[in-house]
Amino acid sequence: MTIVHNKQQFDRLWNGAEEVAVLTFGLSGETFAIEAVVVQEILDLLPETKVPAARPFVGSVINFRGKVIPLADMRLAFGLEASEATIDSRIVVLELEIEGEETLVGIRTDRVYEVTTLQRTASEPPPSVGMRWRPDYLDCLVKRGGEFIIVPNLDAIFTASGDQTIALAS
Repeated sequence: MTIVHNKQQFDRLWNGAEEVAVLTFGLSGETFAIEAVVVQEILDLLPETKVPAARPFVGSVINFRGKVIPLADMRLAFGLEASEATIDSRIVVLELEIEGEETLVGIRTDRVYEVTTLQRTASEPPPSVGMRWRPDYLDCLVKRGGEFIIVPNLDAIFTASGDQTIALAS
């Protein structure tokens, strides 16, 4: 049942803690947050090399400190339209465990806001209906001020199966 799955994702994010440090960033007018512990670096945009036959979500690679790493467009993962980069656009380099292996991945953002702390008491699992995004792609929503901060489930996004498979370029 989706609600149980969302609760498991929700509990995994908080891992018994009452707060979590995150990096917040913007995509298409929405505020997203990822755990700060997985962030390796924030970069200005770099030259990209398109990868033939790769899924659009990770359709290019960048050179990060002499390593070729996949560059993911989070907009496409969430079914949003791709858009042109702006002066505020950034690449956030993450170190994620994908299929049991530590992997560097870049994600393109519209802008990076801040490193902040989110409170568990202000969060809730995403609803199983009424969302424009796949609920399994979200860990939780956190209320802050008059807005919601969306915490994506990076494990689910980068290890999706079936038609949504995300082939990381190597």
